[in-house]
Amino acid sequence: MQSNCKTCPFNSKAANTLCDASFDQLSENHLVLNFKKGDTIIKQGMYSTNVVFLRTGLAKIHLQGPYHEQIVRLVKAPTYLGLPTTFGDKINQYSVTSISEVEVCFIDVKIFQTILNENRDFSNEIIIELCKNELESFRRCANRTQKQIRGNMADALIEISEVIFQNDVFNLPISQSELANLVDTSRESVSRVLAEFDKDGIIKVAGKQIEILNKKTLVLISQNG
Repeated sequence: MQSNCKTCPFNSKAANTLCDASFDQLSENHLVLNFKKGDTIIKQGMYSTNVVFLRTGLAKIHLQGPYHEQIVRLVKAPTYLGLPTTFGDKINQYSVTSISEVEVCFIDVKIFQTILNENRDFSNEIIIELCKNELESFRRCANRTQKQIRGNMADALIEISEVIFQNDVFNLPISQSELANLVDTSRESVSRVLAEFDKDGIIKVAGKQIEILNKKTLVLISQNG
């Protein structure tokens, strides 16, 4: 499915800097596809031929390490996926899998590169996004290795609440096993910490639904690790 990129309601900040001619190029050289929950959007080790833009939905970025697969982070639309790989060695260095129904735009990489070369403001916005993502990766790495499980769990709950859903009441978009993978611990530890937070009145757990009752305390746990 193709669409008019200029009138797309999911355009990134970078795309909104483009002129009509560049929008026409994008409109003629992209494809929009729908994916179900659990579908692979980008597969590690495969050759990259398109720039991938997540229009709607949620996804997880994960990679195969020497011993097991590691979830790196959760991402929410609208956002670009896999840009470092696309403009690097062309081989996907990680996978992206949908954790909800999603809509994805695949853009011809050569056209995207042409647009980057011809539009300074567009290029600047792409660079800014890449820099923000890199700094966030550094922060996550430091947190995972230096914080205790309660601090990392508080981080995850705050991020899911504020970044993914913008709501203090939400359904966990991933399983407890996946959440454990995200914060580098066991599923049993995740279950235990959630139960502790619930008992202390910090959150309320009802199945997959979580309600943050005391955000101030959760933030303190996050800060103190």
